[in-house]
Amino acid sequence: MSLRTEDIQAYLLAVELGGIGAAARDMDLSKSVVSKRITDLERELGVSLLQRSTCGVLPTEAGRQYYEQARAAMTQLLQAAQNVSANARELSGELRILAPMSFGMRWLSPLLAEFGRVNPRLHLMIELDDRMGDAESGRHDVAIRITRLGDIGLVARRLGTSRRVLCCSPDYAARAGLPQTLDDVATRACLGYSAASPGQVWAFRDEASGGTAKTLAPRPVFSANNGDVLRDAAVAGHGFAVLPHFIVADDLRAGRLIEVRPGAVPVDDGIFAVYPRSAFGSVKLRALVQFLQQALSPAPWEGQASSDVQAGSQALRVVTAAAS
Repeated sequence: MSLRTEDIQAYLLAVELGGIGAAARDMDLSKSVVSKRITDLERELGVSLLQRSTCGVLPTEAGRQYYEQARAAMTQLLQAAQNVSANARELSGELRILAPMSFGMRWLSPLLAEFGRVNPRLHLMIELDDRMGDAESGRHDVAIRITRLGDIGLVARRLGTSRRVLCCSPDYAARAGLPQTLDDVATRACLGYSAASPGQVWAFRDEASGGTAKTLAPRPVFSANNGDVLRDAAVAGHGFAVLPHFIVADDLRAGRLIEVRPGAVPVDDGIFAVYPRSAFGSVKLRALVQFLQQALSPAPWEGQASSDVQAGSQALRVVTAAAS
């Protein structure tokens, strides 16, 4: 049996991307070339791997079994090639990274640019998307996630901590009044993160004891699937929002937003690098994770935390004076 890696790669991409045309675009080849490669692979194996239709392709039962084993084998082949390269200390090849939009634009982008600068033979392929559902598809080597991570069947390395804050504009605080308890928060206009269901539930910990105090599921008056959009809505005075400090640090410092602490603060999120269990043998992935751990711990956006608190206090005094 004679199998060609380019035929196998065409099949793997067709499964992962849901179509031969999508695989062809990803490989920068014509659809007919990719289709022929998959046909040649099926002929060599003596089985049908794909069910083709006008809506796309789906793997047959034999195709699913072959995909799982072939994907693992291809990953091992690529890792072996990297580990025995002529210059083992110089990272090379591709590294496909999926990251959330706001964090990617504000903080990850310059870090990845620096990582690429010191590793000029490494081709970084970065995709920013707040929808993280396809991180397990095999299209990316690593996904950066900001979440309270549960059991997702993948390996996760913690890169740092994302502190979240309950905040609103001074104008909204003057109009609606500042909540004294968490129950008061639920009676105010709130802004909701719609990209994932946990974003619609606000978890708080008691500020004094540090223990989990309560969860709220407010009905939002304004929703978006991106934190920067919610930040803009909060600054415009639409209501209260729970947002990452890395998005609103400048606004807190400038007094455009104030942090509200009604005896409790939102539970922190973790920043994680998530990847398949077989992937951490990759030298380049280990290097990226170690680089980001050093860069994000402690969190660079927390460097002005004391100034943020001071600015928030000053803005609060302005709000109180206006309200009286």
